Amino acid sequence: MTYAGASHRFDNFIVGPANRLAVAAARAVAEGPGAVYNPLVIYGGSGLGKTHLLGAIGAHATHLDPALQVEVLATEELVRQLADAVATGQLAALTGRLQRSDLLLLDDIQFLTGHPETQQVLLRLFNALQEAGQQIVLTSDRPPHEIPDVDERLVTRLAGGLTVDVAAPDYETRLAILDAKCRERGITVGREQLDALALRDGTNVRELQGQLNRLIAERELLQPGGAAPTRMVTPAAAPAQRGGGEFDAFVSRLTAAVQQHVEPAWKTRLGDAIERWGAIGWETGVLRRAAALPEAPDVDGLLAMYEAAVEHLRLLERQALAIDPALGAQRCFRDPERVREAEAIVDRLLAATAPPPQPDPSLTRDGLALGNANQLAVRAADVVIAEPSGRYNPLVIVGPPGSGKTHLLHAIANALADPAGPHRRVACTSAMAFSEELILALRDDTVDRWRARYRSADVICLDGIEFVAGKQRSQEELFHLLNSVREFGKQVVVTCEVAPGELPRLEDRVRTRLEEGLVVELRPPDASLREKLVARFFHALGDEAEPEVIAAVARDEGRSAADLQRMVRAIHRTAAEAGVPVGPALVHRVLEPTTAATPRSLAVADPFFASPEKVVADWPDVGARLHEELR
Repeated sequence: MTYAGASHRFDNFIVGPANRLAVAAARAVAEGPGAVYNPLVIYGGSGLGKTHLLGAIGAHATHLDPALQVEVLATEELVRQLADAVATGQLAALTGRLQRSDLLLLDDIQFLTGHPETQQVLLRLFNALQEAGQQIVLTSDRPPHEIPDVDERLVTRLAGGLTVDVAAPDYETRLAILDAKCRERGITVGREQLDALALRDGTNVRELQGQLNRLIAERELLQPGGAAPTRMVTPAAAPAQRGGGEFDAFVSRLTAAVQQHVEPAWKTRLGDAIERWGAIGWETGVLRRAAALPEAPDVDGLLAMYEAAVEHLRLLERQALAIDPALGAQRCFRDPERVREAEAIVDRLLAATAPPPQPDPSLTRDGLALGNANQLAVRAADVVIAEPSGRYNPLVIVGPPGSGKTHLLHAIANALADPAGPHRRVACTSAMAFSEELILALRDDTVDRWRARYRSADVICLDGIEFVAGKQRSQEELFHLLNSVREFGKQVVVTCEVAPGELPRLEDRVRTRLEEGLVVELRPPDASLREKLVARFFHALGDEAEPEVIAAVARDEGRSAADLQRMVRAIHRTAAEAGVPVGPALVHRVLEPTTAATPRSLAVADPFFASPEKVVADWPDVGARLHEELR
């Protein structure tokens, strides 16, 4: 896999005292892979820029030398690929692919702990790469010698290069980062507001970005009179979708391109391209045929179409490997003239995979009432619906039980899955179901199929993320899912009872991935919002309730939206059974039963207990009451 990232570059990495040495070493390695600092190890806490530097090395190195073969992997992904390769007899193919890398970038090597077999493979791989003069760069959350349960020979090999750290940025650097993020977004934020964020000690870069997102969201969504952004930044383009005819006429367009006349000197460029692409395993037949023509083709157009086909095939191959690792040996993923064949393989794989879980169709955006308790969250949701994978990704909706966060999550999912809009695969489920599905997949040895169920989605919505806290494997899969989202530009929305930073036993790598988006809070509905909700619930049941009725149902503070909906349904059932319209007297009878012995909660939950045709018998020996119907 050749590095193709765009967001992680040296020119958008803010350099300060806490990371200056690491940046200098990273630049030196990118400009001369294998010549200095081999291996280079960059360590530091979560959210301090290690992954950014790793990506910047790959981007800068391939910019200077496009023929460079760069392999980027998270350690846990490497562990998984090795296990899959052993299971399918493809170990030699995997190690061979890695050994062909001019630059191997490995993220989070602290996760080598507990994987002695992977350590042995890496030791042999590192020896082969270094002997061949190929560069290795690794990141970790601690120095290599502090990683527990790692082969001493591997630690010694890592210590033979250069180990540098990145620390938390100081005030000035934090302020510069915030200013740079504002410039990227094309907006202006007051210096006093940026100062207030930058003065918070101990804040990592992802947390800074999340806090800035919150500040910007509040200004844009809650202050109609506030200053508008100077311009709207267009979200990064999503990867090209399969199908749509973009490559359908690939060969015919090449034929037309080679018929156009250009200067004879450009023929040399074709020879260079043939040598460069062929050296890293790509089929170059179409380029060779063009180079053999008696007259030179349109080299610019020809190479542009070839490179577009290569990028499309890389995307298809990643999709295929996520479902079936054994497909890495398929040559169609290395031949730009076989794009249709590669697309057909991925289509068959996705069709055979269980479709992602769908949102509850009854929980829609139209069913949400807007009030002071939820307006920031709802308006942020509207931005996500209008611009998925744009400004607020991931979107984290925080609130206590009954605040409406599940409804809002499903409303977003339903809006993005709307068949009338762009075609999107939407996965919407609870974090509890996500974890339980993983357990079943582990039991049945179908983890790859389960993983593809979510990775094939364009939008991922998880409800109650607190459920995965403390569950190591669930968090591992969630972390890889979030990384996949970043790579492919997909939208993530999650809900949680508290902010991710307040969740005990939530791993830092997951927390920082969530906090780099926007965290918005929902509060229990206030009086005004409760009345709006009650009116909507009555209307949905076909009852046009009077203001006095609505006020009576909505008067209790602390009632959640779910509580109010249950109360409205109980009133509706009672009215239907009695054959009377919904009125103040009926509401009073349901909410305030005439018998003092009937618990209020039971009366609200079921109109059975509010009926006057019930008698109450005391059971003094157990301190309870028995309700029986007169027969």
